[in-house]
Amino acid sequence: MRYHHTELNAKDWKKLRDFYCDVFEGHVVPPERDLGGAWFEKASGMKGAHVVGCHVAFPGYEEGGPVLEIFQQETTVGEAGIFNYAGFGHLGILVDDVQATYDNLLAHGGSSDGQIVSHYYENKGQTLTLIYAKDPEGNIIEIMRWDDGRLPNAE
Repeated sequence: MRYHHTELNAKDWKKLRDFYCDVFEGHVVPPERDLGGAWFEKASGMKGAHVVGCHVAFPGYEEGGPVLEIFQQETTVGEAGIFNYAGFGHLGILVDDVQATYDNLLAHGGSSDGQIVSHYYENKGQTLTLIYAKDPEGNIIEIMRWDDGRLPNAE
C-alpha cells in the first residue's frame, strides 16, 4: 500500500496547474484528464459528474510518486464532505528556502495573511520555519523547512 495523490478541486484548473508548476517546480504528468460518463457517475455517486484537469508531480520523488490532482468540476459547491467540495485543509510543501519560495508565490498571484515564523521543537531537536500562504484561489499552502531540510522522523 502507498499514498498516491491528493485532489484539489479548482475553479480554473489551468491557472492552478501553472501556479503549482511555476512556484513549486512541479511538472505535469500526462495525459490531461477529461473524466465523465456512466462509469464516473457510478464511481463518484454523483449524477452528471464530469471533471477536467491534470496531475502535477513535485521534485523529490521518483517517477510514479505522489501527485497533486488538479480537477475542475463541472459544478462545485461550498460544502465539505461531498464529492465536488471546493478546496482542502492545506497542502504542506517542504522547500529549501521559505522566504524565496514565499516571494515566488506572491509574484505568481498567491497571498498570505500571516508571517514567516520559526519554532524550535525541543522534543525533536529541530527548528521548523514556515508560513501559511494561499494559492490564487485561496487554498492554503504550508511552505515549510526543517533546519536539517528533512521532515521530522524522515528516514
